[in-house]
Amino acid sequence: MTVAAAKGGVGKTTLAYELAYLLQAPLVDLDWDRGGATRQWGYRHEDRMRAPLLDALERGGVPKPVRGVRKPDLVPSHPDLADNQPAPEDMADALTKWAGEWGGDYVVIDTHPGGVPSTFAAMSVAAVVVVPTILATKELEALEGMLDELPDYPLLIAPNKVPPAPPAAQVTKLTRLVQHAGVKVAPVVSNYTWLPRRQIRVALTSYDPEPARIQPLASELRALTEAVRTYGR
Repeated sequence: MTVAAAKGGVGKTTLAYELAYLLQAPLVDLDWDRGGATRQWGYRHEDRMRAPLLDALERGGVPKPVRGVRKPDLVPSHPDLADNQPAPEDMADALTKWAGEWGGDYVVIDTHPGGVPSTFAAMSVAAVVVVPTILATKELEALEGMLDELPDYPLLIAPNKVPPAPPAAQVTKLTRLVQHAGVKVAPVVSNYTWLPRRQIRVALTSYDPEPARIQPLASELRALTEAVRTYGR
């Protein structure tokens, strides 16, 4: 499955990180920006001699995901991916090959926002494309463009960062967009103001027992994960 969005800042990486952990799936990070999953995981390319993702793409090999404690296995991104985008068909073939070699039920791919080649490739091979969506004017306009551009893709719209009383006009617009496009909508993930400030690297759903503050969010993330499993069957 792939997590993708036409606009940044919608919570794409957080959802990809948690979905990968809950699905016990490798997380392939195709977002080369510093705010992506690779940094969140704690991987620093500056401290490494090699770049597993770029090496695998260049040599036709299969990267070995790095493992951590209470976080998903990771194929880390690298800043040089920005200027070394494979052709979409080559990226798609590589992702399909890697998934076959790893042999699990799922692979989760986090993407760079917008229409770069690697993002289109990741969406083209996914059984489910989770699209985090914020109920705001610019974000819904970006979603509308995505729905128009990708009418045949298996999109699952994931309302994210939803306030307790979402604006009625934006709810109406989202309803209209998904009905017109005929796409499915996942359970809502609410807005948690503390989430952008967290510094921990572990998955939020890895706590046992879960702190009281995390329990509502963890429950919503599990519901989203179940929606992905259902859609992918």
